Parts: sequence; structure tokens; C-alpha cells
Amino acid sequence: MTERIVMAYSGGLDTSVAIPWTKERTGKDVIALAIDVGQAGEDMEQVRQRALDCGAVESIVIDAREEFANDYLVPALKANAQYQRRYPIVSALSRPLISKHLARVARELGANSIAHGCTGMGNDQVRFEAAVAALAPELTSIAPIRDLSLTRDVAIEYAEKHKLPIRQSKKSPYSIDQNMWGRAVETGFLEDPWNAPIEDLYEYTQDPTIEREPTEVTITFEQGVPVAIDGVRMNMLDVVLKMNELAGAQGVGRLDMVEDRLVGIKSREIYEAPAAIALIEAHTHLEDLTLERDVARYKRTVEVEWANLVYDGLWFGGLKRSLDAFIDHTQEKVSGEVRMTLHQGRAVVTGRRSAESLYDFSLATYDTGNTFNQDSARGFIDIWSLPSKISARRDKPEL
Repeated sequence: MTERIVMAYSGGLDTSVAIPWTKERTGKDVIALAIDVGQAGEDMEQVRQRALDCGAVESIVIDAREEFANDYLVPALKANAQYQRRYPIVSALSRPLISKHLARVARELGANSIAHGCTGMGNDQVRFEAAVAALAPELTSIAPIRDLSLTRDVAIEYAEKHKLPIRQSKKSPYSIDQNMWGRAVETGFLEDPWNAPIEDLYEYTQDPTIEREPTEVTITFEQGVPVAIDGVRMNMLDVVLKMNELAGAQGVGRLDMVEDRLVGIKSREIYEAPAAIALIEAHTHLEDLTLERDVARYKRTVEVEWANLVYDGLWFGGLKRSLDAFIDHTQEKVSGEVRMTLHQGRAVVTGRRSAESLYDFSLATYDTGNTFNQDSARGFIDIWSLPSKISARRDKPEL
């Protein structure tokens, strides 16, 4: 019986070329595994057939949209996960899910290897292989694009020569990765960070400069999870899809950034993540209302570490699991409603309310009837500043 390799298949250039390339050089049968994580505009049946047309002996498609929404996007939202404080780790969130199914299918079908179409310059090679190593350490990983230093122009020539059914061409050289949480575009003229992105790059968002009426939306959260939009209850999958529609129509969620890749290089990336950006903004405002000051401050440092760990491919690592436990505990009181205005590329919170609110109007108001005991402030300041006062007597700072 011919040995088998299970390959993570996206339907794009690299994985389409990787199927025949791997088959030629290893002599092993390639089984393509495509995971539906809500990549808009992709017909998964066409993706399945494309893998067979490229030489796969079997092509499997798994609908993992609800799993992705519930088990990966919910934790990311609770963590307000944004790499470098801006990017909502779109691609990094799908990789551990894909890796989990890669390892499972490989075991079920008796394969001894998994494969992916990553280059040696990107983050995904680390994410796939580290995740598989954490889940199924007996499996080996093969990366034909990376291991053969197959550049993009050579891959395109190979695809054209072998008449592989791919969409990329020398006239359209972009590399695109997408799921329901967002869309990433790179390569081509974008590799020069001085070049401005053009409107044709975007699919999830409308041009934010076009004048249109603002959209007002109210999002209901229960323990950190969005459960309703404008009073209509929805599961997480439908919330994300609806917010992509509403925020995307207003051009919310476009990002143009130079990010620090795990492999040590800087990369210029164009992202659009309307639902992610809007929901994270709403969630952070509800946390401002419901979390104690010290918890909120500390959680911000945890959020940075959580996003770094996931970006770096350590979803299944021990530290990430421990941080999940802390974050889940912080969300016990993060329930309520957030009102938001979506308009011309911005998602602006205009109101928030919660039965778990720590906001006390009688303490916060400056009007008559304020219950805050201002006489306590003087003694508090004396004690708070006492260490500074004592050290100043010793050090005699110059003025």
C-alpha cells in the first residue's frame, strides 16, 4: 500500500502546486484536506474538485464554521486579541483548528505525514507544525514550497506549465488568506510599504470614503460572548456574519500595517476585519464598565501575551491554556449591552449598560447630591504620596 500524506489544502497557488510537486518527489499519495472556516466567496465544492484536478487521490472538505466561531473566535474576543495592538490575528486563529483536523484525519487514514504549502518566510509553517507536534508528535511534517525554496514566480510558471486550475497569475500575484474573522492580502506591489493599497484589494469592506448614512447597532453580551444584535438572539457564527455585513458596509476594519513576523522579518500586510474590529471595540467598552480597575489593568497585559502566543503558533501550549483560565474568570460579569455607530470606517461606541455595572452615578456625578466623600481625598493623598515625600527628603531632587 502506498504511503499517504494529508495536506492542508486552501485551493490557492501554493497548496495547488504542492500536491503534484509532493507526489512527484515523495512517491506518496496526497490526500487534500480543506477546512471551511467561513472564507467568503469560496465555493468549497470547487475547492474540493480543484484538489483532485491537481492530483490528490482523495479530497476532503470539513465544515468547521461553528467550531471555529465557538472554540477559537470566542476566546480571541474575550482576550481582545490584537497583535501589535491592531491586527486581530485573523490567520493565526484558523491554523490550530486546521492542524487539529490534519492530525485527526492523518491518524484515521493511517498517514504518517502531514503537509502544508507554507514558505520558509512566513508564520504559518511554525503554526501548523508546532500545533501538530503538540497534538500528534508521531507525525512528520512536509513543506514542499519551503523545503524546495519554491518562489512565487516559479510556482506560477509550474502551475501554468502543468495547467493547474488556479486563479493567480503574473498579472495578479497577490497572496490571500481569509476566514470569517477577516481577510489578509500580501505580495505583489504591496511588498513596497510606500505603495498605497488600491480599492480592488478589498472584498469584505466597502470604500469608507463614500458618504452614506451611519448605522447604529446594539450588541448584547453574556459573560463576554456576543449573543444578540439589536435584540435578535444569535449564535456566535451568525453574530460574526451579521457584523461583517453591517460593519463591512461602512468600511470598518481596514488595516495597512508593517508587522513583525515570528521568523524575524518585517512584512507589509493589508487586512480587513470588520466584525473583529467592531466586536473587540464593543467588548472592551463593556469591560470598562464591569471590570474592577486592577483586574482590567492586569488583563491588558495578559491580552498582549495571549495574542503573541497565538500569533507565534502556541495555541496548544501550557501558558496559553493558563491564560485562558484567567481570562474566562474575568468574563463572569461582562454582560450587558453596547450601542455602537458604524460610519465611514469607524466603529464608535456611544452607550453601554449592564446589570453588572460598577459605574455608580451618585458617586460619579459632579452635581448636587454627589455621595462621594471629598473629605477623604486629602488623607488618601497624604498616605499615597508618603513614600515619594520621604524619598524626596533624602534625595533632595533639583528643581
